[in-house]
Amino acid sequence: MPNQIVLYIGAAITLIWGVAHLFPTVSVVKGFGDITAGNKNIITMEWIIEGIALIFIGFIVAGVTYIDAENKITEFIYISSSLVLLVLAIVSLFTGFKVDFFPFKLCPFLFTLSAVLILIGYYFF
Repeated sequence: MPNQIVLYIGAAITLIWGVAHLFPTVSVVKGFGDITAGNKNIITMEWIIEGIALIFIGFIVAGVTYIDAENKITEFIYISSSLVLLVLAIVSLFTGFKVDFFPFKLCPFLFTLSAVLILIGYYFF
């Protein structure tokens, strides 16, 4: 039986970080200085997409945990969500981690922590 508390914690970290991603969007875009309107739109779109993706991952992990934490579809969601989080962690490590802004440096750790908690919650309890 999966440890639902660990699964919910992994989902919550992901979901909360996704919501937190959305709030500074305007200031992040302004931080790029004087760039074209097209580039501002691209940065805004990408920033919002990452936040929504994180919210979705946290929401779907929590949702399947609540509905039925022990079936093949749920297992697929746990594994695929963890893999996406690990890919995001690697991308963040080589990009955002190099930025001199502390929250960017948290991304690889938070993504990895969430992925590990989801996998531990499913496989080791």
